[in-house]
Amino acid sequence: MSGINNKINFVSINIALLTVSDTRSFDTDTSGALLQEKIINLGHKIISREIIKDELQRVIKKLNYWVDDNQIDVIITTGGTGLTGRDITPEAFNAVIDKEIPGFGEYFRWVSSKSIGTSTIQSRALAGLAKQTYLFALPGSNGAVIDAWENILKFQLDIRHKPCNFIELIPRLNEA
Repeated sequence: MSGINNKINFVSINIALLTVSDTRSFDTDTSGALLQEKIINLGHKIISREIIKDELQRVIKKLNYWVDDNQIDVIITTGGTGLTGRDITPEAFNAVIDKEIPGFGEYFRWVSSKSIGTSTIQSRALAGLAKQTYLFALPGSNGAVIDAWENILKFQLDIRHKPCNFIELIPRLNEA
């Protein structure tokens, strides 16, 4: 049966948040602020929160920097997952991740279709693993952040979620 097993102690993880946008500032980044609030309310820690313009090499450099930081367990990005010429987050992820987690993007689009219908096919949301760090790329809208957090991430980033979750795998991610 799927759900939270309250007999298991909650484990706080360290998360870095990156907004990829040419137009957002900390004053206008409502989706990043919303995600930060949800992460903290669950009991996780925000190690860093930044905003970077939609520039491929800058995003790759930041993702690699955070992947190499042993204190960061998870990186979540918002923005840059659409189809326009400036949307480069999936390309940056593909340059950084070692393994893709295709089920995340598939499930996100299924969940999102309940809110926005067929418009969900324009999202290139994805997830992957780089070394021992999970990376999740979310669209930049508040609705997308809510869909991803409330339906996927708050469960998969909670060790109490059964039958399985991403957190319980962390000790085994570097096994050969």
